[in-house]
Amino acid sequence: MELRHLRYFVALAEELHFTRAARRLSMAQPPLSQQIRQLETELATPLLERGTRRVALTEAGRMFLIEARATLAQAARAELVARRAGRGEIGELRIGLFASAPLLPVFTRTVLEFRRRLPDVHLALQESPTLEQVDALRRGQLDAGFLRCPSAADIPADIAAVELLREKLVALMRVDHPLAARAGTLPVSALAGEKLIFFARSVGTTLHAQLLALCRAAGFAPDITQTARENSTLIGLVAAGLGIAVAPESLAQIQVAGVTHRRLRDAGATTSIWLATPRGAPAALARAFLDCV
Repeated sequence: MELRHLRYFVALAEELHFTRAARRLSMAQPPLSQQIRQLETELATPLLERGTRRVALTEAGRMFLIEARATLAQAARAELVARRAGRGEIGELRIGLFASAPLLPVFTRTVLEFRRRLPDVHLALQESPTLEQVDALRRGQLDAGFLRCPSAADIPADIAAVELLREKLVALMRVDHPLAARAGTLPVSALAGEKLIFFARSVGTTLHAQLLALCRAAGFAPDITQTARENSTLIGLVAAGLGIAVAPESLAQIQVAGVTHRRLRDAGATTSIWLATPRGAPAALARAFLDCV
């Protein structure tokens, strides 16, 4: 039994006239009669009562009509789903993001635009640090990811990435800290001898290695006395007077009483935001997301 047999039967069941049904199907009447006979033979039961002037459905025919219509409707839905999925209009898109990504306008604008264009696509957002996202992209567990890396040289060769913006690094400190009294930007060298709070190396962020490199370039080794895994913890420790934290400027949007910030003016004191995909032709939904970016 094929879908065409169901289409032939439904047309005949609705017309109850072989000539009209054949005309509707754009075929001759004899082949239609032959196909219906074959269907009844396969089912081992008559679906139609044939008279000289009328055609009527048997009880089996009436029951079969219900199921045939449902099957044809499901087949049409399956075809539509496949076509829309091929065009990247439906499905699920798995996007990775680092913890502070939602603070960036480029993230919110992209997500809003993607949802406007493709409202039937489910966005599965998975928060994880940059290094974990890279592994997930390689394993096919993410379709795309918002990464934070100092430069393109820090992105593995098997990951394709588009730079979205560059963000300044800032020193977060209490308002009563002596460095807070200095106007304008600060050199990284001003942090020499200060107690620093930073993300733990185990978090998997690229910022840890970048801070060490900046301090070495400024001629000193950083005195990291406290580590944190969450943005809110990092800023909270600053508010408690336990030291200065170096962080992307977007974190300064998190308002905590008693905490202020100063930009670092050294040339390398920036971090870039990238939208990454596995290298090669991205899937249709990932391409649509890149288009929104």
